[in-house]
Amino acid sequence: MYVVRPVERADIGALEALGAVTIPGVHTLPRTREAIVAAVERSIASFAAHVDIPSEESYQFVLEDLRTREVVGTSSIHASAGSNGTYFAFRNDVIQQVSRDLNISHSVHALTLCSELTACSHLSGFYIRNRDSAGPEAALLSRARLLYAVLAPQRFGDRFFVPLAGVTDSDGQSPFWNALGRKFFKMDFLDAERVIDGARNRTLIVELMPHYPVYVPLLPGDAQAALGQIHPSGQLAFQLLTGEGFEADEYIDIFDGGPILQAHRKALRSFCASQLRQVENAASAPAAEAPVAYAVATTEQNFRAVIASCPPVEAAQAIRLPREAQQALGVSPGDSVTCVRI
Repeated sequence: MYVVRPVERADIGALEALGAVTIPGVHTLPRTREAIVAAVERSIASFAAHVDIPSEESYQFVLEDLRTREVVGTSSIHASAGSNGTYFAFRNDVIQQVSRDLNISHSVHALTLCSELTACSHLSGFYIRNRDSAGPEAALLSRARLLYAVLAPQRFGDRFFVPLAGVTDSDGQSPFWNALGRKFFKMDFLDAERVIDGARNRTLIVELMPHYPVYVPLLPGDAQAALGQIHPSGQLAFQLLTGEGFEADEYIDIFDGGPILQAHRKALRSFCASQLRQVENAASAPAAEAPVAYAVATTEQNFRAVIASCPPVEAAQAIRLPREAQQALGVSPGDSVTCVRI
C-alpha cells in the first residue's frame, strides 16, 4: 500500500536521491540539497501556518511505499503562482492585420508575454519513480494535493493551473527555446533552467524576454511544431490531469513552449465528485456490489491519502475501509474521511 503525506525533514535524503536521477522533461523538481532543504522547510511552515487567504504558501507531498518505507514520488502545489514575484507565461494571441489601401485583412498567430496566471494556484514538481510501470499510486500522488485543497479551500484560489514540460531532444535542448529564449538569455536551455531553478517568476525573465508580440510564423519550423506539445515523459501527468478536469488553454510555457493546463475548482473531480463519509470496518461477509477503488483522505490537520478498495459509497452514509487503510490514514471507525473514485 502507498500513502501520500506532507513532506518531512526526514525525507530530504530520499528527495536528494530522486533529484539525482536524470529526469527528462521535469524542470520544477529541486535537485541540489540546498534547494531541497529550502523547499521542505517552506512546505513545513506552510502546513503549520494559519491561512485565511492564499499567499506565499507552498505545499509538498511525498508518496511512500508502506511495504518498504521508501519515498518513491513527490508533488507540490503552490497557493498562489509567483508568490515571490510575478509568474510569466506566453499567451497565444491572434492579431488582426488590416491594410485599407491594399484591401487586405488577415489574422496572425502571435505570442505575448503576460502575467495573468499570477493569482492562480499552481501545481508543479510531479515525479514518480518507475513512471512507465506506475499504477493507481500515480493518480493518488497527483490527486492528493487537490484533495488537500478540498479540505482547506481557504488556502487556495478558485483557479488552478499546471505547466507541462515541452518537447526537448536527446541532449535536453528545446527547439522552442533555441528559436526564442536563447536569443535573449544567451545561454542553453538547461543552463537557463538551472539559473532560475525551474521558476517562472524571476525578475530577469521580464528583463530579458521580449515585451512585444512574437509572430509565430517567423519562428523556425521545428519551434512551431514544438509549440504546445508535451515531452513524452509528461504523458502520464497529462492523462491524470485531463482525467481530473484540466484543459489546455491559451497559455504556453515561456521556456520550452509546453502547454499550460487550467481549470476552475468547480470543474475538478476532486472538488465536485468527492464525498465526506464516516469510517466503518470492512464487513467480513462479501459485499453485495463489486468493490470500487477510492482515493481516501483524512483531515487538513493530519493529512494522509491512500487508495482503498471498498463497496460503493455514493448511496451510503459510511465507507467500509480495510484495517490496513485505516492504519495508514490514522483513523478509526466513526472518524470522517473524504473520498473520490480513482
